[in-house]
Amino acid sequence: MTGRKLFTSRVLANAGISVCALALCSCAVGPNYDRPAVPTPTAFKRANTDEKAVAVIPSQWWLLFNDPELTALAEKTIAANFDIKAAVARVEESRASLQVTRGDYYPNLALAPSFRRGRSPVTTFATTGSGTGTTTTTPGGGAVPISGGGKTTNTFSVPFTLSYELDLWGHVRREVESARYTALASERDLEFVRQTAVTDVAQAYFNIRLYDTQIEIYKNSLDLYQKLLDLTQTKLKAGLALQTDVLQAQTQVNSAKAQVIEVQRSRAKQEHAIAILLGETPEEYSTPVGSLHTAVPKIPAGLPATLLNQRPDVAEAEAKLASANAEIGVAKAEFFPTFSLTGSAGWESSQHNDLISWGNRVWSIAPSINLPLFEGGKLTGNYAERKAAYRELLANYQSAVISAYKDVEDELSDLHLLAQKSETLDATVASAKEYSRLTELQYRQGITAYLQVIDANQTLLTNQLSAAEAVNQRLVASVLLVKALGGGWNEPGK
Repeated sequence: MTGRKLFTSRVLANAGISVCALALCSCAVGPNYDRPAVPTPTAFKRANTDEKAVAVIPSQWWLLFNDPELTALAEKTIAANFDIKAAVARVEESRASLQVTRGDYYPNLALAPSFRRGRSPVTTFATTGSGTGTTTTTPGGGAVPISGGGKTTNTFSVPFTLSYELDLWGHVRREVESARYTALASERDLEFVRQTAVTDVAQAYFNIRLYDTQIEIYKNSLDLYQKLLDLTQTKLKAGLALQTDVLQAQTQVNSAKAQVIEVQRSRAKQEHAIAILLGETPEEYSTPVGSLHTAVPKIPAGLPATLLNQRPDVAEAEAKLASANAEIGVAKAEFFPTFSLTGSAGWESSQHNDLISWGNRVWSIAPSINLPLFEGGKLTGNYAERKAAYRELLANYQSAVISAYKDVEDELSDLHLLAQKSETLDATVASAKEYSRLTELQYRQGITAYLQVIDANQTLLTNQLSAAEAVNQRLVASVLLVKALGGGWNEPGK
């Protein structure tokens, strides 16, 4: 090996060793992420002994209601809901972005073959003195350039170019960390969107069942009102009732008909909402008529300490916080110098037939350093901005945690109090039915006025509607409690 080749090899070897040493000694500036402390109660205030048991909610939580129609709706929502599909696309987008960011870990290597053809003038030199031909002299004597003719040349080049920025301060590592947490946040968001879509369709389904029950109550009342109207008209003909009694009876019938129409209108809108959740147009979907017969399941609430690993929205807020924490490191690394290495190697020749030969090889190497000296406050402002963004997301995370506890407490309170309300209303309905029956009997016998019949019927109708609504509220509260507890989701690895 010649001395020049030996020198070049040693230089490249020493440069490689230095690069490896710098890479091994590099560090990631900025704070490492730790989950911030948040207030955690020891138990849910509204949970009874049974509900304090460890919450084991299946991922297919709708099966707890043992309602085939609800199960079919939930499964179709997961498969066809457009919000879920959009969330899936956001996950894919964030994962692709993470892959792009990870690419900065590695050198950039490119092949850039080229061909260049050009013409340049040819210059000859003449000397003064004796000789044949034309002689050109200068005042001081000597050679004189003479331009004439020209030369056309071809240049074939096949270079490989390489560029690499050493990640001494962890700038790239923090960017990858931030992108990884951003991708994680999008995955948690997908779980939350999926939960929201299914709980929305469950609420809408139970609302439709409530409307069906209300329509049935109104129609039963309407049948009773029509019979009383017929009876009052008969009594009027016999001189045993007043015209005002007939008008009151007719008003009651018309009012019941109007209420049925109003409930049907609400049902139609709720049916349209379900269609959208299923990814269908309103005219494509219809819900069969049914009654509010679904039993209210028992949902164990578990302990508050486990809630942070069960709520995808809380986990999403934490992932965003961790991403912002990594961005602080990215901003801090910008204060330090960057070390880059660029180089190229390949072949260059004026003839294509011997282009790739050892004699036509070319190469270059160019390490560089970039030290920021003055940025007009840009770096300081960027660093302060990232720290402020972290504090904002910290507050959002802490708010998400305590809101999660509130959601569970709200639904536990609703379930307990609505159960008591439902029991009371059932007893009230039984009393109202007997009151209505006796009042109607007394009216037929001419003992009481029709005004009392109206009051008894209205009391029965109001309590029947309230009892049905209480059952619906309990079912919806169960759905919302499941969602408040994370809907059967658990953070992987927890």
